[in-house]
Amino acid sequence: MELLDKTINSYFDVWLGPRDPRVKGWLLLENYTPTFIFSALYLLIVWLGPKYMQNKQPFSCRGILVVYNLGLTLLSLYMFYELVTGVWEGGYNFFCQDTHSGGEADMKIIRVLWWYYFSKLIEFMDTFFFILRKNNHQITVLHVYHHATMLNIWWFVMNWVPCGHSYFGATLNSFIHVLMYSYYGLSAVPAMRPYLWWKKYITQGQLTQFVLTIFQTSCGVVWPCAFPQGWLYFQISYMISLIILFTNFYIQTYNKKASSRRKEYQNGSTATVNGYTNSFSSLENNVKQRKQRKD
Repeated sequence: MELLDKTINSYFDVWLGPRDPRVKGWLLLENYTPTFIFSALYLLIVWLGPKYMQNKQPFSCRGILVVYNLGLTLLSLYMFYELVTGVWEGGYNFFCQDTHSGGEADMKIIRVLWWYYFSKLIEFMDTFFFILRKNNHQITVLHVYHHATMLNIWWFVMNWVPCGHSYFGATLNSFIHVLMYSYYGLSAVPAMRPYLWWKKYITQGQLTQFVLTIFQTSCGVVWPCAFPQGWLYFQISYMISLIILFTNFYIQTYNKKASSRRKEYQNGSTATVNGYTNSFSSLENNVKQRKQRKD
């Protein structure tokens, strides 16, 4: 294993240049092998997990879901606060910020971004809970692609550009995750579900985040500083891929559902038919939904 790590590290040094010495020896950053193994195990579980659960009853996971989502909400809030204050203290330039001019604030950003990298490993549990609860329809190409790539991307970011212009996307994403994981945590409590109305806006916020990140990253291309240009081009490309996938998810999830509801209303198959309330139909649908819902 040690020989393998040395070989891989030597290739990375040739392709990407010397690493940032400030993260030398940090947990999981010294060698790429652990990150690769975690990612491979994740994909293996995504493939085998639904098959294993196929003939089993779904697990509730309600209590652990509340704790898990609360924990990630608090971690995301902590990262967002620390990144914002670190950027302020270091006087970061919005248009382009290199990785060595922020003084002590750079180290603050690096420490927080390590937690951001590590949180991507924790977030693999999102998918595992889907598998245990047999919510396989939520394990989409977008979901797996996003989770599997982020941990790997941020391993490279932490080793070569762990501060400077790298802060922006992580800051926005941490804020979005405060909203997202608080929503998921509350939705694990059945009594709270009728009051949760902002799921649609979380996806809109994610799309806005990607657009803003492309804009801010492009500023570093137009008005360059000492931040490596190759990382900026990669960031733009990755954000474009997420915009395409998230836009498709948004259309499939919200626009088509809204269109389907309109058609049902026009055909008289909703609760209101010919100006009268079809109480029996509404009651029957509610009973079916209660029977189908399993937590």
